[in-house]
Amino acid sequence: MHKIGTPLVFTALTFAVLSLSPIPFFDVESNSVTIARQSSKEESKKIEEEIKTEEVVDSRPVVKHVPLPEQVKAIYMTSCVAGTPSFRTKLVELIRETEINSVVIDIKDYSGTISFPAASEEWGPAWQEARCGTRDMPELIQLLHDHNIFVIGRITVFQDPFYAPKHPELAVLRSDQQTVWKDGKGLSFVDVASKPYWDHIIKLSKDSYNIGFDELNFDYVRYPSDGNMADTFYPQSVAGEYGMDRQANLEAFFKYLNEELDKESLFADFKHENTGRASSTPYTSADLFGMTTTNFDDLSIGQVQDRAAPYFDFIAPMVYPSHYPNSFLGLGNPNDYPYKVVNYAMQAGVDRMVSSTTPMKGFLHTPITTTNASGTVTQTGMYNKPVYTADKFRTWIQDFDYGGDYDAADVRAQIQASYDAGVMSWMIWAPSNIYTKAALKGPE
Repeated sequence: MHKIGTPLVFTALTFAVLSLSPIPFFDVESNSVTIARQSSKEESKKIEEEIKTEEVVDSRPVVKHVPLPEQVKAIYMTSCVAGTPSFRTKLVELIRETEINSVVIDIKDYSGTISFPAASEEWGPAWQEARCGTRDMPELIQLLHDHNIFVIGRITVFQDPFYAPKHPELAVLRSDQQTVWKDGKGLSFVDVASKPYWDHIIKLSKDSYNIGFDELNFDYVRYPSDGNMADTFYPQSVAGEYGMDRQANLEAFFKYLNEELDKESLFADFKHENTGRASSTPYTSADLFGMTTTNFDDLSIGQVQDRAAPYFDFIAPMVYPSHYPNSFLGLGNPNDYPYKVVNYAMQAGVDRMVSSTTPMKGFLHTPITTTNASGTVTQTGMYNKPVYTADKFRTWIQDFDYGGDYDAADVRAQIQASYDAGVMSWMIWAPSNIYTKAALKGPE
C-alpha cells in the first residue's frame, strides 16, 4: 500500500534530477541516448544519497590516552600522594629524570575508599568518606599524559573494610555467621563469590577508565589469608555454584570481569582516543602472590597463576624477597639474595606460562587421558591449557625495608633478575613512595 503524498514527493525529486541531467531529445545517436540515461541515473542516485544521508556529529566527551609502552617501567603512587601536589610533583620529576615511563595510582586502596569522585552514585559514600584522594584526578592524569606517562589505576578488590560492614550478607563473616570477620590488621573482606559486589567493581572500573586511566590493575583478588582463619564463614561461597572451591570462585570472578570490561558499549559514553589498539577498552592486570609462580596449589586463597592468566592482559606476581620463607631455595634469609629469589620465581612463572600442560584444573583446561589396550580411559592428572609468552608478565620489585635493608644494588638486582628470566616489564613498590633513584637508569 502506498502512503498518501508519496507520488508528489517522487515527482518533485524526479524534476530536480532531470533539471540537472542531459536531455537527449535532439541526439539521434543511440550511444548518446544511453550515455545520457546513465548520467541521469548517476545524478539521481547522488541526490538521493545527499537527501537521505545526514552528517553524524560525535559529540561525546573525548578521553585521550597514552598507548602501552613496549616495556612498562612503573612506580607506585598512593591516593594520599596523589592528593598532595608537592609530593606528586616530586614523583613526576623522578619519572622525567629516569627510565620510568609509567605510574600506578591508587583508585581504591586498603581502606575501601576511593581517590576521586566517581560518576556512579553508589560509589559516592566511598569518596565522601575517603581517607585520601584528589578532586582533580582527571587533571593529574592529563599532566602525566602530557609527559607521555602511561597511567595505571590500582583497585583493591575483596579487601574492603568500608563496604563489608555495610553489606554483611556479602562479607566474610566469623563462624557465628553474623559478625563481620577482620584480619590481623583489623581489615574486613568481601566474600569472593559475592556477585552483586562484582558489578560494584565493574562500575568503578568504568568510571576510572572514563576519566583517563589507561590500564586497570586489580589487587587483593583473593580470599583472606591473615588472621584467625578457623573463625571464618563465607555465606556467598557456601550458597554458590562452586561451594567452597576457592579456585573456581575466583576464576569465575576473573571470567566475569574480563567479559564485562571487554565490552566497548560499557565505555561508549566517552570517545576514547589514542589507546594504541583497535579496542576502546582498558588494559587490565592482576596482582598475584609471588609464590603463585612456584606453588601448585592455591595457597588457600584461591590464586593459581594458570587460572588467572587467560583473563588479564598482564599478570604481576609480587615476588618481593622479604615475603618468602627462610627455607625458600635453602638460602636462609631471602632478603640477602634478592637476585636469586626474583630470578628463580619469575623463571618458574615463565616456564608455566609457555607450557601447554598443567596439573591444575581450570575452566579452560582439558584433562589429558591415556587409553590402554583394553580401551580403558585413564586420567593422567594433567591438563592442557592456553599457552602464553613471558610478555604476559610484569614483575613487582621491592624497594622497601622489610626484613632487610634495600639499597640501590638490591633494587637493581631484582630488575636484572626479571630481565634474565625474560620478563622485560616491571613495577616498583614502595609504600612510602620514596624511591631509590640510584637504582634507576636515565631517561631513554
